[in-house]
This record gives sequence, C-alpha cells and structure tokens, in this order.
Amino acid sequence: MLKRLWLIFAQAVTVVLAAVFVISTLKPQWLQPARPRQATIAQTAHQIALPPTPPASAMRAGFAPAARAAAPAVVSITASKASPRSDARTRDSFFGFPFGPRAPQGGTQQGLGSGVIISADGVLLTNNHVVEGASDIEVQLSDGRQARATLVGTDPETDIAVLKIELPDLPAIGLGDAASLQVGDAVLAIGNPFNVGQTVTSGIVSALGRSQLGINTFENFIQTDAAINPGNSGGALVDADGRLVGINTAIFSRSGGSLGIGFAIPVDVARQVAAAILKDGAVERGWIGVQTRELTPELAEALKLGDAKGVLVGGVVNDAPAAKAGIKPGDVLTRIGPHTVATPADLLASVAALKPKSQVEVSVQRAGKAMSFSLDVGQRPRPQRSSEDD
Repeated sequence: MLKRLWLIFAQAVTVVLAAVFVISTLKPQWLQPARPRQATIAQTAHQIALPPTPPASAMRAGFAPAARAAAPAVVSITASKASPRSDARTRDSFFGFPFGPRAPQGGTQQGLGSGVIISADGVLLTNNHVVEGASDIEVQLSDGRQARATLVGTDPETDIAVLKIELPDLPAIGLGDAASLQVGDAVLAIGNPFNVGQTVTSGIVSALGRSQLGINTFENFIQTDAAINPGNSGGALVDADGRLVGINTAIFSRSGGSLGIGFAIPVDVARQVAAAILKDGAVERGWIGVQTRELTPELAEALKLGDAKGVLVGGVVNDAPAAKAGIKPGDVLTRIGPHTVATPADLLASVAALKPKSQVEVSVQRAGKAMSFSLDVGQRPRPQRSSEDD
C-alpha cells in the first residue's frame, strides 16, 4: 500500500515539474509575481512628503517694500506748450524729455514727464525743463486721480520746478539724506517712461558729485545706472528704504534711451530750492559780476603770475559789485569771505551762497601782491544760456 502511494506521489511531482518547465520555457511571464496596480497621480502626491510653502517675505528678496512706500507719491505730468519753430534747438533730447511729434505751426505739443509729491498739501517737485513754457500742466496720480497743477516757481539753474495740486488725502514721499549716500548703494528710479505707466527700475549709485557736464549752471549730480528713459524726468530716485534721495533729470544717450548713465539732482539741493521758491517765489543768489577762467600752471607762467593759486578774472561787468570795489581783469581771486577758491566752480558756488545786499571780503593777488576788497553783493540775474558769470 505504501509503495503504491509513493508511486502516485512521484508521478504527480514529475508531472508538476514537467508543467513548470514547459511554462517557464514558453510563457515565463506567467510565473512572475503579480505587480500592484499603478498608483494614480493623486495617490502618488499623497505619498510624497512635499516641503511646506515658505512665507511670502522669505520668497521675495528685493525692493518691493521700498517701491511700495515711494510709488504712490510719484506722479505722471502732461505739459502742453506752443509748438516750437522747426529750427528751434532745445535741451529736451539730452534730458530725455521729448514733447512728442511736432504739431502744425501755431498748434500745441504735449510732453510727458514725472513728478514727486513731497507734502500732503499738494506740493510737487519736478524738473524745470518738464514744465518750461507750458500753458497747461496736468498731473495724474498712481491711483488714477487727476488734477490741474499750478506752477509755483522754477529755478532753471538747478532745473527744479515746484508745482501745487489740490486733492484730498495725498500721499507724500519721505525725504532721505543724499549726503549719506555712498557709491554702490542700491537705488530705485520711479517714473513714467515713454508713457507706458508707472515703472520702477533698480540700480546702484555709480558716482557722486558729478559736475562740469554742461547740463545746469549748478551741478552736483548723483550718477546711477538705474534705467532712466524719456518720461522719467522729474521722477524719484529713492534709496532702499523708499526715501527720496534725488530728482531724476538727465541721461547720457546717443539713442534717446537709457545707456546706464543717468543723473539725479540731490534731494538736499531740491529741498533748498523748493523752500526758497515757496517762501519768496524765486531763488535768490549772490552775484559780484566777474567772468573767470581756470588758472592753469601754463597760464600762470604765461601771465607771469608766479605760483599764484586761485581763479583768474578774465573780465569784469561794468557797474557790477566787483567793478565798483576795484577788482580788475588779470586779478587772481583767492578767497570769498571765509572760503578759499581754487576753481571757477568753487567761486560760483561760494558767490551764489552769498545773500544779496550783504557785504563780503574778497582776497585777490595782483602783480604778486595780496589785496583785499569789500564788496556789496548783488542779486544774481536770471540765467542766459549763452553766457554765465559769477
């Protein structure tokens, strides 16, 4: 009996092994273990541990807070003025403030610029060249409100103009300290370039105290590589805290667009000019009536002035304070009051800072002799672009 059972078992095992051999040869996939059903995308997402979403402040590394603080106080300005003659030459192309296509003779043009609200009662700063000669000035805020602006006064020699609008709840920008700026500090330029709408560009302070560019009479520009384009004139240059540090005024460009060299008037200069205009309607500057030249070593040797240091008087205006005091062409001005002068720019700044109708002691060298004169300071006349004197 046992022998028979063992025979049956052996035959069964032989049949099973034979079947497995045949299947593994012909259909090997039948012998592979069954795979679980592929998970859906939703199920897979639940199985993967995703990192938490960081807060917005950690996701944004930039100047959004500064732009948010300053942008509401920056406005777009539309200025209408008579169409210039076809042969008229203007400074607009240099300053990046074109008035657009010329209208027919006798018509008007509309030009676009920017401005900055500096007080909640509606006082605005912009460039003189933005509103110069304009018969109508319209201001549009970033919130869409519009108002006609009144021209309070201008100062062409610094290219600053002061406007006034009447609207409630006006945003005013905070004023920064331009004197504390350093080369490499981050700055933002805010304005309305090419009338595309309010735009914020970023850059750094490229240089400070830029002068002798032939843009204004009094120059002490902040240079920046923040993009400044036509329509940005009069807009805000702000620091990383959103405070006003300059009024964008000019670009160096051969094409009319930004090449990364822009200039802004420091806010301390703009603030002083605005204060004088709001108080007196104009900026009063001192004047003594001399025309000067830089005293180079070569010129000093040619004129036999020895080692004289100062500014050479090239001419004296008739009946001007300098003429009345006895200053003559050929004199070398060395000191105005307590300030020594070494260049025409030094002399211009020192004289302009004097109060008209005051008196000042002026030191000169004449034929190798030191001399001193007392002058009654005059009022600096309105500028003539063709010629300037101190």
